[in-house]
Amino acid sequence: MTLTLSRPGERLPNAADAHAPSFAATLLENGKTLTRSDPQVLQLNLGKLCNLTCVHCHVNAGPGRKEIVRRDTLERIVDWLAANPMPTVDLTGGAPEMAPDFRWLVEQVRALGSHIIDRCNLTILVEPGYEDLGSFLAAHRVEVIASMPCYSPDNVNEQRGDGVFDDSIRGLRLLNSLGYGIRPDLPLHLVYNPNGPNLPPAQDDLEADYKRELRAHFGIEFNNLYTITNLPVARFASWLKRNGHLEDYMKLLVDNFNPAAVDGLMCRDTISVDWQGNVFDCDFNQQMNMHLGAGDNPLKLWDVDLGTWKQIPVRTAAHCYGCTAGCGSSCGGAVV
Repeated sequence: MTLTLSRPGERLPNAADAHAPSFAATLLENGKTLTRSDPQVLQLNLGKLCNLTCVHCHVNAGPGRKEIVRRDTLERIVDWLAANPMPTVDLTGGAPEMAPDFRWLVEQVRALGSHIIDRCNLTILVEPGYEDLGSFLAAHRVEVIASMPCYSPDNVNEQRGDGVFDDSIRGLRLLNSLGYGIRPDLPLHLVYNPNGPNLPPAQDDLEADYKRELRAHFGIEFNNLYTITNLPVARFASWLKRNGHLEDYMKLLVDNFNPAAVDGLMCRDTISVDWQGNVFDCDFNQQMNMHLGAGDNPLKLWDVDLGTWKQIPVRTAAHCYGCTAGCGSSCGGAVV
């Protein structure tokens, strides 16, 4: 079936909207259209439960969150995936590993032949009860993309909490001991988010700095660094507003709009699914409740027909400037 929005392209109210021109209008002015390609990634957000409470978190995740995917929802997702194979299944959260059926899901998806990505905060690897998590990920050849805001403790602890840097180093050393970042079949990538209302620096230059510092001081190896812009959504938007930075940050994003980044946006080839099975363009639109569907009825993954998927309009709002500023930003880092 073909599903469209009740009001295609409508922007939902959020804190950023008041400080930016229409993103759809900016695309038009620059001769760009945001259209879907064939989906390559099924990204599953398994819930908002997390062992950390980070300032930049666009999910508002934390230890007290109750939103968590249920087994019956995962079973329907796996059934859809069996009928609609995807090259990559990308697991995120919160801390996705804290979902009770995380390991069951990994086993099912691997049996279907999809490559799996685990978006890991590193500290979960050294939490009590998760001591064998690294070995499990390695045994199932799960690619690890790990959040590491800096190679020095002050910036990491400021953004993510006291002691997080040391636990992150312990997690990285554990992954290295299992072959991650060393063996070609066990890729380990790190993610950098700016600390505050700034755009990321050049990805290649920062990656060189990370590799030099982490190798020299901790003996840590990894494959690639991904720089990701903090989007003005949820907890980070609240932080910007509370500290009087929201208007200036939105101006920074708008002033640095880069038309060349549009073609590499993750919403073009990704199907994003929340913990209830609802479908979105991306994980950021999830947090704005900008679902795909008709009116107040979210589209469920098990109702998605890939034959008509590309006909559904991409929903945009002011936060989309974050993915198109400077070198662009996606779940795989800079796009230009």
